[in-house]
Amino acid sequence: MTPYILVVEDEDALATLLDYNLMKEGFRIERAADGEEALLKISEEAPDLVVLDWMLPKVSGVEVCRQIRAGTETRRTPVIMLTARSEEADKIRGLETGADDYVVKPFAMSELVARIRALLRRTRPELLDERLEYGDLLLDRARHRVTRSGQDVHLGPTEYRLLDFLMQRPGRVFSRERLLDAVWGANTYVELRTVDVHVGRLRKALRKPDAPDLIRTVRSAGYALDADV
Repeated sequence: MTPYILVVEDEDALATLLDYNLMKEGFRIERAADGEEALLKISEEAPDLVVLDWMLPKVSGVEVCRQIRAGTETRRTPVIMLTARSEEADKIRGLETGADDYVVKPFAMSELVARIRALLRRTRPELLDERLEYGDLLLDRARHRVTRSGQDVHLGPTEYRLLDFLMQRPGRVFSRERLLDAVWGANTYVELRTVDVHVGRLRKALRKPDAPDLIRTVRSAGYALDADV
């Protein structure tokens, strides 16, 4: 699954530069030009990491960071604060607010990318790993190949993305709405029934005689990659 980064920056030239360079590094990027828009986007889909400017219109970067830390779904989301403030007191304040890292403008893009990867490696290593394993199931991102007990599992592109997402958090139950946002995208308009259809195809492709069904359906809740393998 491509890591999703929300870039919150009101300076259009810098936001465009961040967008271009981070997309080139293989990240999925959404942009917000002010704190209010950032909080709206975060409520629609929790990002894997937030690059957050300190000085923002409407709602400050510090307040956005506070609200990220207060959210049930986002309290562990890594935040990198961007700011022109270089004083030690400002840096301490930003970190005390809940930021994980602090980058002073102007900065080298390579440094920011390295910091992003370091944070994701620490907090969400499954997003950067080339191989995901669960029981006898293996997903090799580099080769775009899935095997179970050494046998190839042939999946369509949507089923592959769905399995990648579920393998990142085995045992966790995801609602149809959450799977729709994560696999199809928050701005894609398809029916919830579509999720059921693709989960059914994935379940069928993974099925193996005399082996447990890896996809668990939780009534009125959603689906999970079963933890009891």
